[in-house]
Amino acid sequence: MGEQPIFTTRAHVFQIDPSTKKNWVPASKQAVTVSYFYDVTRNSYRIISVDGAKVIINSTITPNMTFTKTSQKFGQWADSRANTVFGLGFSSEQQLTKFAEKFQEVKEAARLARDKSQEKTETSSNHSQESGCESPSSTQASSVNGTDDEKASHVGPADTHLKSENDKLKIALTQSAANVKKWEVELQTLRESNARLTAALQESAASVEQWKRQLSLCREENDRLRNKIDELEEQCSEINREKERNTQLKQRIEQLESKVREKETELNDLRKQSEIIPQLMSECEYVSEKLEAAERDNQNLEGKVRSLKTDIEESKYRQRHLKVELKSFLEVLDAKIDGLHDFRRGLSKLGADS
Repeated sequence: MGEQPIFTTRAHVFQIDPSTKKNWVPASKQAVTVSYFYDVTRNSYRIISVDGAKVIINSTITPNMTFTKTSQKFGQWADSRANTVFGLGFSSEQQLTKFAEKFQEVKEAARLARDKSQEKTETSSNHSQESGCESPSSTQASSVNGTDDEKASHVGPADTHLKSENDKLKIALTQSAANVKKWEVELQTLRESNARLTAALQESAASVEQWKRQLSLCREENDRLRNKIDELEEQCSEINREKERNTQLKQRIEQLESKVREKETELNDLRKQSEIIPQLMSECEYVSEKLEAAERDNQNLEGKVRSLKTDIEESKYRQRHLKVELKSFLEVLDAKIDGLHDFRRGLSKLGADS
């Protein structure tokens, strides 16, 4: 009843695999509630998470613990008492940051509580030593002072105070002895945890060496397989090139066969044409005669064309001369028309004045 939650969030809970000390084992199938609890009576802090009726986290926070962020949404801490490592996966980086900040606050509060308890223990031991030294002198002073009535009247309250102080010291010593036993148990637990962690570290180192050897073998095998793949790819490329060359040769052969057939067709045509060569020769002679006659006619026509060109040049010259004369005549006519317009305007002016 003295333990109250001071911070609550939701996360996926994981624990380190006890056999390998490396792989994470999910402690919950889904996100569960993870809370910080403060025990008023014991002045201690715990992280508690419950999945249904199963307690999956019950970790008392000590000043030696450290919460480590391993990614943007995942953090972990080691609990030597539970001999395990807890991991929490959050839905956002902000939740992880808040949880880590709260862990640091609680860790600092646990450290202050431990320091205060140590100071109380030292103070209680100092008080017990001082009271043990002062009690004889107080009894001597009481025996010296006056009668028994005076002793009863003066010494009684001091004895009561000493008894209460002694009772308090006894309680403090009992608590300190219990704390010493608890610390011894915790020290023994830490030693055992250290021994287990050392053994696990040695096993991990051996496993690492074995994994390094296996990795080296795997790399060699991988290199060998890659070389084999490169050789096979080269062979496949060579085969593909041979196929392409064969395809090209087949196409070339088909083209040559087609050309051979065309040449044979042309040869047959030439043979047929050779049969009509005499007729063509006679026709060629006839055409030559006609060509000579046409050339003579062409020469006569060329002479006529030259004479026509001369006539055309003369007619062009006469046209240019006529254009010049017509232009000068038009200029004179325009001057006459302008004079008539001026004369008409004068007559119109005279008519208007009269």
